[in-house]
Amino acid sequence: MKLTNKEFIKKIEKKYTFEKKPSVAVAVSGGPDSMSLLFLVNSFIKYNKGNLMALIVDHRIRKNSKEEAKYISAYLDNNNINSQILTVHKDNVSKKSMNEARNNRYNLLTDFCIKNNILHLFIAHHKDDNLETFLNRKIAGSDFYGLKSMSEMSLYKKVFIIRPLLNFSKETLLDYNKNNKIEYINDPSNYNLDYTRPSIRNFLKNSDQKIIKEINKDFDNILFYSPYFIQMIFEILFKNIVQIDSKKIVVGLDNIKSLNEIISENIIRRIYQFLFYESNAPRSKKTRILISEMRKLNFNNFNLKGMIVKKNDDFLTFSRKSV
Repeated sequence: MKLTNKEFIKKIEKKYTFEKKPSVAVAVSGGPDSMSLLFLVNSFIKYNKGNLMALIVDHRIRKNSKEEAKYISAYLDNNNINSQILTVHKDNVSKKSMNEARNNRYNLLTDFCIKNNILHLFIAHHKDDNLETFLNRKIAGSDFYGLKSMSEMSLYKKVFIIRPLLNFSKETLLDYNKNNKIEYINDPSNYNLDYTRPSIRNFLKNSDQKIIKEINKDFDNILFYSPYFIQMIFEILFKNIVQIDSKKIVVGLDNIKSLNEIISENIIRRIYQFLFYESNAPRSKKTRILISEMRKLNFNNFNLKGMIVKKNDDFLTFSRKSV
């Protein structure tokens, strides 16, 4: 699938809603994926007479991260694209893990957007990334909801995250960069097999086409059936809600207890997302502990990542704080 500025503009105007003369941000690592997205979004912004800010995160994990960030910023300045370098505080760099780096990055990016009244943040995840995420979560034992991997649009700390490249392959992005003479840098951590994602990437690269075809088939099935599963979860939840407002949700205890663990877990995760206005729900392990506890006769209350779950007669109350 060929990727052009014209087709990209047409695609995102059809799928998403923006304010007049939109003000948006793009997360830029300097790699081929984020650089292609940046120049695509830049074409959209020019077309709509809006404002664009490229956000470059100095993660402080590698020694040359600061120099890389300055190099990318200078390159963008030469191409008349505004940029801002966001530096992770040294106190937030301890484990130097992929998960820590991801959390630091998203917190910096969304905090900047909130402070500068930017509603939309573009992220350069593509089709290959999504397949890697699917395999990673499958290995970790994720449920049906988790296996659908990344969504094109999600909400993080009241900022809309848009991933418009999920239907485009890495190869397509590289071709776009080549055709438009866009420079980029390569992150050596992408080839470090001590990390899970590069190991999965290496596995896919060295697997025969039959295995790749089967993996893609499994993933396509998840993408096809997940909307029906999600719809079922919400229908069950809505039918069992007794009371709802911005601070709490009350549901029938007996009805939730009678459901199987997977459905109960997903209902609880959706309740959490509603109350806390974010896409990141509690991990399955702790949610399953809650399910086990609430089936006991002496169950009283439980704290699930800041969400208080209390038993009141035959009802469960989920709230941001004790009410």
